[in-house]
Amino acid sequence: MKKSDRFVVKVGVVALVAGLLGGGIAYGGINLLQNSGVDVAVPGGSNAGGTASTSNLKVNVQTQSEKAYSAVKDSVVSVINLKKTSSSDVSSILGGKSSSKLEANSEGSGVIYKKSGNAAYIVTNNHVVSGASALQVQLSNGKQLEAQLVGTDSVTDLAVLKINGSQIKSVATFGNSDNIKVGETALAIGSPLGSTYASSLTQGIISAKKRQVPLTGSNGQSTGNTATVIQTDTAINPGNSGGPLINLAGQVIGINSMKLASDGEGTSVEGIGFAIPSNEVTSIINQLVKKGKIERPALGIRYLDLSNIAVSDQKSILKLPSSVENGVVVYNVTSGGPAAKAGLKKYDVIVSLAGKKISSQDEIKNILYSQKLGSTVSVQYYRNGHLKTGSIKLNETTSQMKITQ
Repeated sequence: MKKSDRFVVKVGVVALVAGLLGGGIAYGGINLLQNSGVDVAVPGGSNAGGTASTSNLKVNVQTQSEKAYSAVKDSVVSVINLKKTSSSDVSSILGGKSSSKLEANSEGSGVIYKKSGNAAYIVTNNHVVSGASALQVQLSNGKQLEAQLVGTDSVTDLAVLKINGSQIKSVATFGNSDNIKVGETALAIGSPLGSTYASSLTQGIISAKKRQVPLTGSNGQSTGNTATVIQTDTAINPGNSGGPLINLAGQVIGINSMKLASDGEGTSVEGIGFAIPSNEVTSIINQLVKKGKIERPALGIRYLDLSNIAVSDQKSILKLPSSVENGVVVYNVTSGGPAAKAGLKKYDVIVSLAGKKISSQDEIKNILYSQKLGSTVSVQYYRNGHLKTGSIKLNETTSQMKITQ
């Protein structure tokens, strides 16, 4: 027998022994028991001796996760999206009238972050409240309250609700999302699959601090915007949307917003969830409370990624130098808009805005949305092969412009 063959035999024997040990005593053991002369018949008589009791020993299993959960759980609510539904019965048909009533259309989560006087304020996701005829929230104690919409922002997928705060005793606090670290423990609290599972806790880690992901609307189509979010493997399921992602200090470091369920080609994905960073959340909700909406500056142009333009057209129409590989091509300019006032024209290729290089059209939106209305930004663009510089005063909003960017 070769040395390699002997090795195979030894492994096989070990595997067999392991299998026998794992499965219990082998047939030979049963034969031995049968031949031992031991009485193995089931005893008769009363079964009173088979009763059981529990121990009074108390095990202290309190962990930092449990402390963090206890600090936040009472401020987490279920958000119920109600819609009007038409119904008809015999009496309404005979009377020529139909009645309507409110029914629960969907549910999500939210977190109470502020109490002021008799009012309490809740942050949740825009997609949780979108299309609602009315809103309710269910507190951690099961009590349901009417909720009023303060403001929404579809770009960041955030919304603020207002409720009667007379019964609210616990509010959450926000931590600094810039201070989180990849690998640190993260906890999610919410109502996965609805209020039946309200106050559910899941635990994971921070997988990435600043992940760029494309945003989609309620119809599932891309909005053309991207979001910078926290990636976590903490379980986030339908119904968790709008609930808090917290650290072990019990601070809200993000608002759970979405998860990646597949790669778009049929492959299921697990453990990739996203939360809106708390620093962005506080900035947005403060503006929503103040104005009810978010005002973002606009350029007043429509544009395409340079990568979508054929190389031959880049040379013949745009007359770009071969060294220019990234940018956006202006193909429509709103008369009298900020870009038009700055001198931009059709077929200009923007390569820099506010001092940042442009490689895709998403970056234009991200830069604009980081600017304040009324501010002035620098711009660099190519026209007929020549690099030009200028400045644009961002004094109009997306809602004021017929062309939104």
